[in-house]
Amino acid sequence: MTLPQLISIVGLFFIFLPGTALAAEGGQILDFTSSQIGIACLVIFTIAYVTVIAEEFLHLRKSKPVVVAAGIIWALVAVAYSMHGDTTTAEQAVRHNILEFSELLLFLLAAMTYINTMEERNIFKALRARLVSSGYSLRTIFWLTGVLAFFISPIADNLTTALLMAAVVIAIGAGNQAFVALGCINIVVAANAGGAFSPFGDITTLMVWQKGIVEFQQFFALFVPSAVNWLVPALIMSFAVPKSKPEALKETVEIKKGGFVVVLLFLLTISMAVSSHNFLHLPPVLGMMTGLGLLKLYGYRLRRYDLARSSFVADPQDVGLSADKETLMEHYKPRERPFDIFISLKRAEWDTLMFFYGVILCVGGLGALGYLAVASEFMYGDLGPTWANILVGILSAIVDNIPVMFAVLTMLPDMSLGQWLLVTLTAGVGGSMLSIGSAAGVALMGQARGIYTFFTHLKWTWAIALGYAASIWVHFLVNSELMNTAPLAM
Repeated sequence: MTLPQLISIVGLFFIFLPGTALAAEGGQILDFTSSQIGIACLVIFTIAYVTVIAEEFLHLRKSKPVVVAAGIIWALVAVAYSMHGDTTTAEQAVRHNILEFSELLLFLLAAMTYINTMEERNIFKALRARLVSSGYSLRTIFWLTGVLAFFISPIADNLTTALLMAAVVIAIGAGNQAFVALGCINIVVAANAGGAFSPFGDITTLMVWQKGIVEFQQFFALFVPSAVNWLVPALIMSFAVPKSKPEALKETVEIKKGGFVVVLLFLLTISMAVSSHNFLHLPPVLGMMTGLGLLKLYGYRLRRYDLARSSFVADPQDVGLSADKETLMEHYKPRERPFDIFISLKRAEWDTLMFFYGVILCVGGLGALGYLAVASEFMYGDLGPTWANILVGILSAIVDNIPVMFAVLTMLPDMSLGQWLLVTLTAGVGGSMLSIGSAAGVALMGQARGIYTFFTHLKWTWAIALGYAASIWVHFLVNSELMNTAPLAM
């Protein structure tokens, strides 16, 4: 059987399936929510996402099922629309989703490359060494790692920040499992809370900013609510932290040449991203990619410096070779690998980036079938924006906040600026209520395996939920004037 014959048979099969697709003029979204195609796509997405949740047990990278599901869902969407004589709406919708993902991909790729370069230059290792060599008490380390996680995550990302601070807690608290568990919970909550008031701190805040709904400086209205979200559970948990003072570990790390310059370049890159969006009305990704270009140029200088100082395991003169060091590196291994910007690029979280692709296209496909319109009507029509946005945060503790926030942005409900900031807050910090609710929590369960677990975190969910409720109350208290302010995109 040829491929065209197979497609024809599949198409005829779906034509005779009953459904409630409502034909619309001018390429509008049709309602396939009760059709077999719509239900099939919903089942496919559910199966894919259950597989993602079971990643730790299946040892199957989370990007694989959702990327496959995205392709199948959009193929079915195209079939559904073509049955109603519309051959353009599905194409336009998927192109729009791919464009949104492309901007997110390039933005994150530039940011991840900077973070990886700072790690290669020993910026984070030096900070860790300073902390483990400090000789502070366990209670001081508890608060110090929490504060640093809260303030580093808005600039870096909450995952990198959590891993860095957890390494400190694990090293200092070796042999004290109760402290390590409490320290990891505190770090997860602090990193997620810190990422909620900055466009660079979390993918959800980045998505809201890139959508043009909230200005860069307007995110800082969430600083106080975010701080409350962390401080409430941190204060409660601190009473369970031992007061002992472990012996200081002796560890020194030297920052490699150019480390501080890379930090300054990263701050310059952030400034360019903000300026290109605020003043030139261009996508922020343009400023980020320009900053990546500056890093690559500076990386050339770092590489020449490392090459000039490099030595080889085998002396080239011993084997009668006379060549430049670039040529020698093809045959001999240097004792210290010279800087290579493309290694930093290669070490980006590609599984995570591909996961974003799959999720964005899956959710976009369900939106093209009418599911997001139904969800929007129920959540923002029947429940109202406040309760709907609170529900978004609770869902983020169970389901990854990326598809939840992308669904909200695709619905684009008519809300005030204060409500958009509320959903940004809840989506960012809601995942802290469960260890599986955020990338930071999942990563730390692997880093402190057997000590920081799902059930260990669950014991303190009540305290984290109190912080969640308190942060919402504080947001309404300190940002009351924004509840009647229209956002930019409305």
